[in-house]
Amino acid sequence: MADGGTVFLDQIADISLRVQTDLLRVLQEKEITRVGGTQTVPVDFRCVAATNKRLEDLVKQGTFRPDLYYRLHVFAIELPPLRERREDILLLVAHFLEKFAAAMNRPVPRMSAPALELLQDFPWPGNVRELENAVERALLISREPELEPSAFPFQMSPAPLETEAGRSLDDVERRHIQKVLEETGWNLSRAARVLDIDRTTLYNKLKRYGLR
Repeated sequence: MADGGTVFLDQIADISLRVQTDLLRVLQEKEITRVGGTQTVPVDFRCVAATNKRLEDLVKQGTFRPDLYYRLHVFAIELPPLRERREDILLLVAHFLEKFAAAMNRPVPRMSAPALELLQDFPWPGNVRELENAVERALLISREPELEPSAFPFQMSPAPLETEAGRSLDDVERRHIQKVLEETGWNLSRAARVLDIDRTTLYNKLKRYGLR
């Protein structure tokens, strides 16, 4: 289907070594065999891959093939986390407000100054997906023409993650995962998108932290 176009592979770090081998062969030979078929089919496509993990570290750990890494790493674009580019937050908020207001067939609400300050001060561990989820939820629970801090799910948090002194990393991660699960009604697919991880990783963390 992507012959002559582009294939985008998200979360490339999470594929198994066997799939990595198959993918490497396709990238090198530029041909595939359809499921259930016997004939090889030539393909010509651009491959774009994304991950929120450091592939260099996975190569050293032996969980990611070095030959596939170098095949994919022809040109790299590193996107800093949202907390390191806070100037983008207001632009993204404006975009998401228009997007969800149109979907809900309602006027685009304004943002109060305290609400904007809250959004800019929050560390956004779930990056853009978490911000998008927060804006969508705010429009769902508030029908007012102006959104206040009370419309956002994290406004009741005792403290941002970076100020939780005295807590272990596991404690902080467990609390954050539980908070996101509660906000998404324990919808694992949606929670995984907000946390920017796949469902398998989320399920493993639920077992690790005893969250049900």
